[in-house]
Amino acid sequence: MALWLVRHAQPLDAAGRCYGRLDLAACPAATASAAQALAQVLPQRLPVYTSPLQRCEQLALALQALRPDLPYKVEPRLQELDFGRWEGRPWSAVPRAELDAWAADLAHYRPGGGEALAAMLARVQQALAATPTPAVWISHAGVARCLAWLRSAAPGQLPQAQDWTLPAPAFGAWCCYPALPPQSSA
Repeated sequence: MALWLVRHAQPLDAAGRCYGRLDLAACPAATASAAQALAQVLPQRLPVYTSPLQRCEQLALALQALRPDLPYKVEPRLQELDFGRWEGRPWSAVPRAELDAWAADLAHYRPGGGEALAAMLARVQQALAATPTPAVWISHAGVARCLAWLRSAAPGQLPQAQDWTLPAPAFGAWCCYPALPPQSSA
């Protein structure tokens, strides 16, 4: 496998809240459990890249403590989508009209004034092009969905709301991808 995509452990105090780039800590016990499981399956001396958000970096640190042969580097392009002023708010407090506008133009709408999905897809694609393989990414569900989209979409194609149901690993879980062919910018 060329790329291991690992999702951070369950964040603390996140239930029902929008928390894309909100820098929440992950549950320490869940992080330790995920690191233990991952340490048992990863090949030796893989480069590890992590989102700078603490819920990801906690897992990278826990993994490195168990497997010193797996030092990590912070990769800002592996961050979750930036939801702007929606960050930290309960989803129920986000105006319905704004959610509908986002669903109507998933690729270009900037939720909460944050980041458009097209921009996130472009940065994930750039990170992918810059990552030597095999490697490990410790990241987020949104990055996993971007990676799945980049694997399945035609070059330059952007997702619509009905398309954005791609699976992502559960908290503390991972998936493995074979090498991706190069694509043009999203």
